[in-house]
Amino acid sequence: DESFLFWFRSTYGKEALEQIADEATAGRDANIWYEVSGSSIHVLWLDYCEKFDAHREYFARLTRKEALSQEQIVLSFTGDMNLDDRTGTMNYLKTYGLESAISQDVRELLAQSDVVMVNNECTYSSRGAPLAGKAYTFRSDPSNVSILKELGVDLVGIANNHVWDYGAEALTDTIAALDEAGLAYVGAGNNLEEAKHPWYFVINGKKIAFVAATQIERTYNYTKEATETEAGVLKTQTPDKFLEVIRHAKKKSDYVVAFVHWGTEGTNYYGQDQVLLAEQFAQAGADAVIGGHPHCLQGITYIGDVPVIYSLGNFWFGSTPTDGVKKKDTGIAQLMIDRDGSMHFRFVPCIQEQWQTYLVTEEAEKNRILDFEEYLSDGVSIDGDGYVTKYE
Repeated sequence: DESFLFWFRSTYGKEALEQIADEATAGRDANIWYEVSGSSIHVLWLDYCEKFDAHREYFARLTRKEALSQEQIVLSFTGDMNLDDRTGTMNYLKTYGLESAISQDVRELLAQSDVVMVNNECTYSSRGAPLAGKAYTFRSDPSNVSILKELGVDLVGIANNHVWDYGAEALTDTIAALDEAGLAYVGAGNNLEEAKHPWYFVINGKKIAFVAATQIERTYNYTKEATETEAGVLKTQTPDKFLEVIRHAKKKSDYVVAFVHWGTEGTNYYGQDQVLLAEQFAQAGADAVIGGHPHCLQGITYIGDVPVIYSLGNFWFGSTPTDGVKKKDTGIAQLMIDRDGSMHFRFVPCIQEQWQTYLVTEEAEKNRILDFEEYLSDGVSIDGDGYVTKYE
């Protein structure tokens, strides 16, 4: 658009615009905008719209953040968190504080990230009734959203099989509590349009879209899917709607992260249904796929250049007043995006034990988890620092 080009020239200079024109004529890709200005075309468009207060729809569910490093963007993802007030994990946290429930080294690692995203497996409300016939239903006081803030969480996935445990009222309360706390969320909404809407982060001149959906439940239908007029989650057992979301997000951003709730509980082995979905997500434009729900670790693979981790397990999760005794392997997945656009993927081993989650630093124990994760994976190697490399 001509007015955009006039703005770009006045902001970055005639030579910058001429360089872009020359490169475009030579058939270079759109990354030339970033090379010349330090911002991608998607971010430049936002800057232009902001300058002239135009096209305000581009600013819906968008967060600008200052990066910790100008050389690299770090996105960190955890598995399941459940803040239900009746669980042993929450009783422990209320007694001893977050600094005891989540170890200092874990919190420091998350603090070194530009975006932290967790799978939020509960609803925040004092309303509603537990779904009849459902074995586990989780509800947390809305004030407990502050725990996520204290942990440094930026974004939560709420497309899962527990955000509807107390019905529509509790889901709408959850959304309101997250909004009030200033926490971004994806995967559910007060209607289908909201449930489908990505959340965008602008960091280091790049625009990153986060989208979420749930494949669960596959046989029951406790958790309701959002409709045009009713609250619910976005589902992807039949993936057409979610593929549309990914394609839409890809057109408006530089990177798309698909955060998916899928698979079978209690097994370390991902299923062919997950593989088929992941392939479709990658083809639709996802640049990374992060999975959860099975409550245990599952493997890592690459689909082309797209890293897929099928399950991060339980990051900090309880389901009964006496839970937390068993020792469970878990981890933090990190996606790093360098200035030149190259991406790196890392798996950082953690353990949840006795109502606590901590970083694994003892070499033998760390290697045990990394070796097991590599064993579960397909076509990748994982080094001693958790960096994942695909086989060529």
